[in-house]
Amino acid sequence: MVALKTPEIESFLARPDSARAVVLVFGPDAGLVAERAQTIIQASVEDPRDPFALVRLEADDLAGDPTRLIDEAQTVPLFGGRRAIAVRAGGRFNIVPAVETLLTLTLRDCRVVIEAGDLKRTAPLRTLCERARNAVAIPCYADDERSLARLVDAELRAAGLSISADARATLVPLLGGDRRASLSEIRKLALYAHGRDRVDLEDVLAVVADASALALDGIVDAAFAGRMPDVEVEFAKTRVAGTTPGSILSAALRQVAHLHKARIAIESGASIDETLDRARPPVHFTRRSLVEAALKSWTAARLERTMAQLAEAAFEARRQPTLVQSVLAETIAHRALISVAGAARRK
Repeated sequence: MVALKTPEIESFLARPDSARAVVLVFGPDAGLVAERAQTIIQASVEDPRDPFALVRLEADDLAGDPTRLIDEAQTVPLFGGRRAIAVRAGGRFNIVPAVETLLTLTLRDCRVVIEAGDLKRTAPLRTLCERARNAVAIPCYADDERSLARLVDAELRAAGLSISADARATLVPLLGGDRRASLSEIRKLALYAHGRDRVDLEDVLAVVADASALALDGIVDAAFAGRMPDVEVEFAKTRVAGTTPGSILSAALRQVAHLHKARIAIESGASIDETLDRARPPVHFTRRSLVEAALKSWTAARLERTMAQLAEAAFEARRQPTLVQSVLAETIAHRALISVAGAARRK
């Protein structure tokens, strides 16, 4: 079984094993999935911009022609050189049969890189690639604080900058969840500090305060899924980032409205998968597991009552305009989300 562990991943990314012609990159961190897939592609072809060297396919592209992946993998380049095929898994088309056939072939000078979302341990695509001798599976999970600190240092060092200890301590909790979003914030900070030697706390507070928006989905998803410890962690992140209690409660109200609509559809006979597939706006795959957990925990009637409670909490929070009263607004928002998480756990 070929499933890379964390220490092995960087080594593979630096020099992909030519014997592993099929690479599955998957996980809940969409940004990290995209980053690692691109790194492997760049190491596999001389010019990723060359359409003869790199072919990009969506899973739905294979729906009308299931053999296309095999044909592309066996195509001999017109001008020689190495080729790569980037496949984005997902949608309604199952690419497992095509990949299964692909793994029986000996691919020469061609690598197939498959990007996927968060796959369970028993997911057919994941188990297929983990067990094949000529494939490898690379999981992409959200960065922990240690890896985020390393990411901050590496990106700022590349920009010719250092960072003070208090600035790093403030910045790291504002990041995470998605590598692409984290890199965007760090690079924005580096651009802001361009021309100086060091990033200080004032720079972080000036530039990355709006990164609190990254945590809003996390906190409301955790609350409605009944993840009490995650609510505490995510709430602390939003407050460090300067997010107002009103913004947090507004995000919770939007989410309860979406969940209520979904539960009505489910109680009318639709399945959870069908309901999420039809959701507008679409539920990003990084959030899907928590939203599924919420839909299993709540009924439409209970969500309606919770909607009224959150609306009352939002009203009370808005009535606290002064500095002293803003502390009370934070308490109101925190208590409301803890109450939601507790109700979700009681089912």
